[in-house]
Amino acid sequence: MKARHLTAAAALVLVAALTACDPGSSGSGDASSSPSPSTTASSEETMTPSPTPSATPTTEPIALPTDCRAILSADVLSQLGDTPLNDAAFGPSGVGADGTLTCIWRYPQADTTGLITKISYMNRGPALEMLNALADNDGFSCFTPDGGTRCEKTWANAQYPVTDGRTLFWRDDILIDTNYSNLAPTGYTASIIASVFG
Repeated sequence: MKARHLTAAAALVLVAALTACDPGSSGSGDASSSPSPSTTASSEETMTPSPTPSATPTTEPIALPTDCRAILSADVLSQLGDTPLNDAAFGPSGVGADGTLTCIWRYPQADTTGLITKISYMNRGPALEMLNALADNDGFSCFTPDGGTRCEKTWANAQYPVTDGRTLFWRDDILIDTNYSNLAPTGYTASIIASVFG
């Protein structure tokens, strides 16, 4: 019985070796030939349907926003209240040279309460690599709402009795990345997604 199992296993190895030599099989990055880790944030299959090869892009890239207030709903703005936006005390903010929009909602005199959002371009490969690393190595929870991939995590502030966190959302080569401490308006990221992607 044992010898029969070994013979069958040897036959399977031989078949696999012969298949690998078949010139009709793909040996360069075929997604269907490599297993997807079970702990990744999102495989390419769950992000979007398999694209058909095309020499030119079928859609125009989405423009990055340029106004930190305009991307938020009236409800979110009311939750932020009179929190200062992009105070000079925190350095560069607003629209950067590369088009990245940085929004800093925080009182200069506050030790911890505030949030920083950066909206920038990031290609699919680097974005998924980063999100998978956050899920695999840093304990982020990732899921796929609104046609994109969202990863998030909260933790206790090391110095103050408040909650800190980070939320990231990637879709169509745009990354929305928010770090916050003791300031997390309900619907904040969803409001930005609705504004950017329609």
